[in-house]
Amino acid sequence: MQSGRLRIGTAGWSVPRAVADAFPADGSVLQRYAARLSAVEVNSSFYRPHRRQTYERWRDATPDGFRFAVKAPRAITHEARLVDCAERLAAFLLQVGGLGDKLGPLLVQLPPKLAFDAVVATRFFDDLRTQWSGSVACEPRHASWFEGAADDLLIAHRIARVAADPAPHPLASSPGGWTGLAYWRLHGSPRMYVSDYDAAALAALAGSLASSEAQECWCIFDNTMYGAAAVNALSLQALPA
Repeated sequence: MQSGRLRIGTAGWSVPRAVADAFPADGSVLQRYAARLSAVEVNSSFYRPHRRQTYERWRDATPDGFRFAVKAPRAITHEARLVDCAERLAAFLLQVGGLGDKLGPLLVQLPPKLAFDAVVATRFFDDLRTQWSGSVACEPRHASWFEGAADDLLIAHRIARVAADPAPHPLASSPGGWTGLAYWRLHGSPRMYVSDYDAAALAALAGSLASSEAQECWCIFDNTMYGAAAVNALSLQALPA
């Protein structure tokens, strides 16, 4: 499945041995990865900041049309818990700006115990939108984020809600929030980060992606522990649209 609005990739770029022959033999791992898949999700930014020059180097190593989604730092989402983050956001955006026009959505993954607080969330997303006008996907995991008030706030700020597997809430399995972007994150089920998705699961996923009315769709496999992510991404990409 390939189209101008759909991007398929993995969390981080790797070329597992099981599918190494599907990628070019020459070049850096990122260059080899980007020759076959159109997108990647940078997760390392959650754990530590990267210099702007690092993002510039990644930008220059990838072909035209390739895009990076970048995960917001845990200092913002898990330590500050979205409170008083304007300066942290500014520093993060300065760094990822090194990707230029290859910067795709920002990913804001929230802690499982972080309940929806309208005041805190509004201030955070106001700050984010003051500094950044591009695509944003939010992956909440507390049940309170799947109620009407939270969805309304996400829509008002043009924030897509991630469709996640496994889903921490029944509504989490489908995209929500702003409908201009649909963003799937497949963590592996039943064993997170480990389990492979079989042909039936990939076919169902392909159907969901094809039926989405979003202008931009992302599908990221995060079952990376033993290389299943790249296998699944290539298999999904090969399915008919």
